[in-house]
Amino acid sequence: MAEYPQDPRAPDAPYLAFWRERHLCTLTTLRPDGSPHVVPVGVTYDPEAGLARVITNKASAKAGFVRAAGAEGARVAVCQVDGRRWATLEGRALVHGEPDRVTEAERRYEERYGRRPAPNPSRVVIEIELTRAMGRG
Repeated sequence: MAEYPQDPRAPDAPYLAFWRERHLCTLTTLRPDGSPHVVPVGVTYDPEAGLARVITNKASAKAGFVRAAGAEGARVAVCQVDGRRWATLEGRALVHGEPDRVTEAERRYEERYGRRPAPNPSRVVIEIELTRAMGRG
């Protein structure tokens, strides 16, 4: 994994491999006053679709901050760190509650994290349309 921006739709093999490993991540959203809201999350990366996905409860603060940004989406970042290795994905996020989108996000979560998420009828998915990928291997 090189120390430079990656194309989020065509990452190099080490960058993609790092995102396939099991790591806790952070999601950074912005509060209405512009201050960062950073929380731990599980993230899945789908370069073919140009998306990162985070499952959450529809009443969560992170989902609320994304919704508050409006129809154009919220600028967000997800990041993971393992020693000296790190990777960040940036983009515009929207909250989706459609069952097919939530089911796909749950499937990908189980694939990456090795466990099925607990049932949650209030679950939504934050889909991040990726604009930038950075990292250092």
